[in-house]
Amino acid sequence: MLSFERERFCARIRLPDDTLVERPVEIRVHPVTGRTCRITYSRGEEREPGAESLPAPPPFAGDTADCPFCRARLLTHTPRLVPEFLPEGRLARGSSTLFPNLFPYGRYSAVSLFDDEHFVEIGTARLPSYTDSLLNCRDYLARVLAYDPAAVFMAITQNHLPSAGGSLLHPHFQVQADRRPANHQRFLRWRAAEHRRRFGVRLFSDYLECETRNAERLIGATGAWQWLAAFAPEGFFEIWGILPGITRLRKVGDQDWHHLARGVLNAQKFYRSLGRNGYNFGLLLCEDGTDDQELRAVLTVRSNYAPWVRSDFTGFEVMLGDMATFTAPEETARLARPFWHQG
Repeated sequence: MLSFERERFCARIRLPDDTLVERPVEIRVHPVTGRTCRITYSRGEEREPGAESLPAPPPFAGDTADCPFCRARLLTHTPRLVPEFLPEGRLARGSSTLFPNLFPYGRYSAVSLFDDEHFVEIGTARLPSYTDSLLNCRDYLARVLAYDPAAVFMAITQNHLPSAGGSLLHPHFQVQADRRPANHQRFLRWRAAEHRRRFGVRLFSDYLECETRNAERLIGATGAWQWLAAFAPEGFFEIWGILPGITRLRKVGDQDWHHLARGVLNAQKFYRSLGRNGYNFGLLLCEDGTDDQELRAVLTVRSNYAPWVRSDFTGFEVMLGDMATFTAPEETARLARPFWHQG
């Protein structure tokens, strides 16, 4: 039912010393999205400035005096939820505090802090802080649904460090709910419904079953979450986590959020082993009453936050729309697996 298309060929060139060489390139089509990516294996031979080892912390990593998310300024420098939505103004869950985004991206746009650590190097965060923050996001989204049942298109995202789009260093999730879907939400909703209508099975479960039979890209599990390297990545070292059979927010148990946090931290440790210090995370939910789209988390590493580092998005991605990555997903899975078996 799902087709894992790939085409491999070689570009023939003559080197400056007159040697004739063939440079391998592979084009893959993702069975879930239909989008193509290019694996340019020879680019992996290039030296990438800034990734030889983990860079030093940003120069303002210790600048807590002006950070609105640090405890000393949190209550005086962050906004509050409107009284009719939540009289207390902010949501608290363990070490996490949630409040509305000062610069909202949609109708319901909030920020969920981890704890009072201003700068947390990738791969060193505490598991309870991530779990508390995710549960805070869950509680907020449940309140949104009760307050505005039409705001069914939801997302939890993270930008770790400015290289990933983060505007503040203090670690946090962004949480979003709206009545109008974003592009990826609209596409996945349609794709999941169409796949189930045609084949009678859910899209992500079908994809996971195919990948389990193949096993080349499987990484490991945290609880019920199954983790694998994306077949046709749209980012560097892209990792997916799928929660089979779960399509609704209210069906995700507290332990599922804990196990999601564990998987995210495993991926962080893997990225750290590559000498990378920034990444993006995303989890999309559709609460419109349909039962087709299972939960899927996506993580991609980004170029390091360090001076004179090359961006990981070039004109090829921005203008042609194809991701051009240098590492095969099978290699990503091989390198990542040990981080799911550390106990």
